[in-house]
Amino acid sequence: MYRSDVRTRLEGGLDPRPSPTAGPGTRLAAVLLPLVDDDRLVLTRRTEHLSRHPGEISFPGGLAHDEDADLAATALRETQEELGLPPEEVEVLGALAPVHTFVSAILIVPFVGLVAGHPVFAPSQAEIAEVLAYPLDELETAETTVEWPRDGKVYRGFAYPMRDGNTIWGATAGILHQLLERLGGRP
Repeated sequence: MYRSDVRTRLEGGLDPRPSPTAGPGTRLAAVLLPLVDDDRLVLTRRTEHLSRHPGEISFPGGLAHDEDADLAATALRETQEELGLPPEEVEVLGALAPVHTFVSAILIVPFVGLVAGHPVFAPSQAEIAEVLAYPLDELETAETTVEWPRDGKVYRGFAYPMRDGNTIWGATAGILHQLLERLGGRP
């Protein structure tokens, strides 16, 4: 359903030059939503020993560094560090709306990027346990809303229980929901 028209569907729906302001105590971060062949979205499962979000499914990305030219550069740098994907192999289309994580006080700017051909990933063993690629149609079908008790609180939001046993939830699920909405695949 999505193949070949992702660029057209997203045209005008992405911010080409986001410049969000982080509030007091909030840090800026950027992630990349790599789309391969216009219809497969690449995510990662983080290693279990990481201090933040161990074992969770996420997009490649991380905190902005002073040397990053902008937040798109942050997303591309982090993607290269985590997946070994060179920035020149990604065409950044723009950004979705920022997502604030209240628990970790991070304002995440999600960038959508097209990756041509058949990229070869070289995941960082320190950070990435597994590279995942899901067809957009499969993600759309898996979307559900949930209420889960977690760490003494209740998570209310989107979740994507995938056939391979992985579940996408939290900020990653919120970002994914935005992408699917922008693509307009829903009836």
